[in-house]
Amino acid sequence: MTGQMTKISGPAGTFEGYLASPATGSGPGVVVIQEIFGVNAGVREICDAIAARGAFALAPDLFWRLEPGVQLTDKTDAEWKKAVDLMNRFKLDDGVKDVQATIAALRAVPGCSGKVGAVGYCLGGLLAYLTAARTDVDAAVSYYGVNIPSFLPEAGNIKKPLMLHIAGKDQFVPPEQQQKVTEGLKDNKLVTIHHYAGMDHAFARPNGTHYDKAYAELANGRTDTFFHQHLS
Repeated sequence: MTGQMTKISGPAGTFEGYLASPATGSGPGVVVIQEIFGVNAGVREICDAIAARGAFALAPDLFWRLEPGVQLTDKTDAEWKKAVDLMNRFKLDDGVKDVQATIAALRAVPGCSGKVGAVGYCLGGLLAYLTAARTDVDAAVSYYGVNIPSFLPEAGNIKKPLMLHIAGKDQFVPPEQQQKVTEGLKDNKLVTIHHYAGMDHAFARPNGTHYDKAYAELANGRTDTFFHQHLS
């Protein structure tokens, strides 16, 4: 199954996203929120897999204000350097607004049920958390989100279900930060947290350096069940 690029209209302008559609032509929607590498082959693969399981999947190009069409990998130092530079210049508040525009765009896709979730990875994992706190998304999933402790005061704004996948040996999220997230969200009945003790950051990245097939399938299965429960 192959998707296609589509236009998304947001408050600051029009940008592109990769849209994969289910073979049935109907189903809920899922916004796929990129890592620091842009809407690359891995992100598109995730969208295609979601569509194969019966939902529309739309990955917005969140770096469009900085450089449209970024597609990097985690395989070279030069790509890492560029990805980190883009992340450092990226404005989270603008990103959340673009995610909200993407949610609206998905709801307007012919065949979409109107129920829309969001799933994000790395930088997108933080944005998935913020999406749960700041947008009208129906459910959100965060994979190894970075810097969530800085935004824990917004947890009270979460009105829809949120799931977090936390990698126990995440090189970008040290144990003390993981503990802050767990403690800060433990009393929120809308939040479900899964820990993966031996996993490093990006263990679910297709073809990534730290990809772990067994744990990726475990986490993805939990995500699928979560979306089935809350988007059906």
